[in-house]
Amino acid sequence: MEKGHDTKEKIVYVGDSRIRKRDRSANVPQDYSSYPGKTEAFVPNFLLKEWMVGVVVLVGFLTLTIAEPAPLGYPADPLNTNFIPMPDWYFLFLYQLLKMPYTSGDYVLLGTIAIPGIAFGAMLLAPWLDRGPERRFYRRPIASSLMIVSLVACTYLTWEAWTHYQEELEKNGIIPEHHERRMMAEEAVKQGKPRPVPGKDTLPAIVAADDPAFTNIIQAQCISCHGTELEGGVGPALRGIGDRMGKEEIAEIITNGRGGMPAYANILTAEEIDQVAEWLAKQKEEAAG
Repeated sequence: MEKGHDTKEKIVYVGDSRIRKRDRSANVPQDYSSYPGKTEAFVPNFLLKEWMVGVVVLVGFLTLTIAEPAPLGYPADPLNTNFIPMPDWYFLFLYQLLKMPYTSGDYVLLGTIAIPGIAFGAMLLAPWLDRGPERRFYRRPIASSLMIVSLVACTYLTWEAWTHYQEELEKNGIIPEHHERRMMAEEAVKQGKPRPVPGKDTLPAIVAADDPAFTNIIQAQCISCHGTELEGGVGPALRGIGDRMGKEEIAEIITNGRGGMPAYANILTAEEIDQVAEWLAKQKEEAAG
C-alpha cells in the first residue's frame, strides 16, 4: 500500500486468523445392521469367536483324556495271540469304518484318504461354501443335516466298535491286559507285596520238577508255547500259576482251551488232565521258596 501526501490520511490494517476446529468424538464405524444383507466380518470378528469355542471344546476334550487315561497293559509281545489291539476311544469310529467292506481291502484308500479328506476339507471350506447370512440352525437345513448325520454316524460307529470288542473278549475268554494288571497289583497290595512290574518279575522255581505230570506236559507239547522251563513264550508263564488259579479252573482251561490255547480233551486222558492240573496248582511262590 502506498501512503499518500495527506498527513491526516488513516491507514486501517485488517487481520484474519483461522483455526480449524478439531472433532474429538470417537470415529466409531456403523453397526452391520446398517448394511442390509451383511452380518459381520469373517476376519477377525467371526473367526475369533470360532477360535474361542474351539478352545473350550479342546480343553473339555483334554480333560476327558486326562480323566480316562489310555489303558496300560503289558510290554508289547508280537507272539501274544490273546491280545486284541484297539485304538483309543476317540478313534473307534474310524477303526470301525475301516472294517466295512467298501472301506477296506481293495477299497482301503476310500476309507483312509477319500472319506476323511472330504470330511475335513468340507469343514475347512465351510465359511466359503456356505455364505448365507442366516445364523439359526433350523433355517440352514443342508449344513445342519450334514452335521447331525456326522454326529450320529460317529456315535454309532464308536458304539459298534466297542460292542464288537466286548463280544470278542467274552467269546475268547480274554481278560484285557490293563484289567489283569490292575487286579494283580491290587492283590499284591492286599498281601503286603510290592506291585509287580511286567518284564522285571522274578519267576518262582518249579515245584516238584520230578513229578510225572511234568512228563505229561512235555508229551502234550505244552512247552512249545509256555517255554521249556515254563517261563513263558507265546503263552503265559506257568510258574506261580497256582497263586492265580485253582485246580478246577486249570483243568477247565486244559480241557476246553481258552483264547489262543487249544483244547486238550482229545490229546490227554481225563486222568492225565487231572494230574497236570493238580501239579500246576502246586506251582506257588511260597511252595517254591
